[in-house]
Amino acid sequence: MTKETYLHEKHIELGAKMVDFAGWHMPVQYTSIIEEHKTVRENVGLFDVSHMGEVFVSGKDAEKFLNKIVPQDISKLNYEKAVYCQLPNKKGGLIDDLIIYKLGIQTYLVICNASRIDEDLNWMVRNKRGFDVKIDNQSHNYSLLAIQGPKAETLMQKMGLDTQQASFTIKAGEVAGIKVLASRTGYTGEDGFELLVENEFSEILWDKILEEGKPFGIKPIGLGARDTLRLEAALHLYGNDLDENTTPIEAGLSWSVPKDKKENYNGKEVILSQINNGIEKKLIGLKMLDKSIARHEYDVYFNGEKVGFITSGGVSPMLGANIALAYVKNIKDICTGAVVQVMIREKLHNAEVVKRPFIQKRNKVTI
Repeated sequence: MTKETYLHEKHIELGAKMVDFAGWHMPVQYTSIIEEHKTVRENVGLFDVSHMGEVFVSGKDAEKFLNKIVPQDISKLNYEKAVYCQLPNKKGGLIDDLIIYKLGIQTYLVICNASRIDEDLNWMVRNKRGFDVKIDNQSHNYSLLAIQGPKAETLMQKMGLDTQQASFTIKAGEVAGIKVLASRTGYTGEDGFELLVENEFSEILWDKILEEGKPFGIKPIGLGARDTLRLEAALHLYGNDLDENTTPIEAGLSWSVPKDKKENYNGKEVILSQINNGIEKKLIGLKMLDKSIARHEYDVYFNGEKVGFITSGGVSPMLGANIALAYVKNIKDICTGAVVQVMIREKLHNAEVVKRPFIQKRNKVTI
């Protein structure tokens, strides 16, 4: 059965085109994807991302437990800080990618991808033996609203939130008198906040943000623009750019994996071996050299040889071009500036290898 967020009726009232996504009935667009995309890049947009999972991990061994299941060093995570993490299996492949927030001395919040909540919980429970830890899935009790764009901070200030917090932090606060957990995170490459709110207050909060945001040009934003925004920022999508057969090193996430973490964790041997000895495949960014669009699973060729496949592809409204992410063989000559070909409807189309992200991200805020 397809699930609905608490804001489902709000999307219907706004005339959203609804689609099934990861088992949820979600808005893909309200007006046009391009218009919504540019709203977030130029003003501010409001997203319902309540399909994401919220799992609270607490107890005497919470830190030790999390250190066993992620490559990142949770012992270095300070109070009210967040860290981007991966959840590897024993072969280093990724069950999911996560954000972990430290809410207290022995309490953490883990944000999971909607399509992976059950798999993540199953893996956590399988790994908790010997740890004094409580794993509490509260996904059904909370809604998550994302306010993203260059005017997001000013809007949140107007609505009563103390915005004096840096990127990748979380604080308890109030927006329009409603209690929230506000994290300065997002999935767009823009500055913004994600507000975790109890379900019963989500509709009121949604309406108030849209009303107060009118002078800032706010619009509700669907999953279509969410995807084009994250692609321009070269942010990974689980199921496309990440899966259980791909390690964080192959995915270009070695920046997030500490080399000196002493604690053992699932997949550590494979991951460290790839750091030290190299990888057979790598993730690259592509800019199409014609008007064709490279889609998920299209084949990539180099010098007449099939070398990989597209993971994500689509339009970049800000570049006026079509872009893509792809896994290819780790060949030295496939580097920035090189030209590869993408097989689209039985015809090869040229694409240039370009640096990621495709646009300049503006989500780094220091206080």
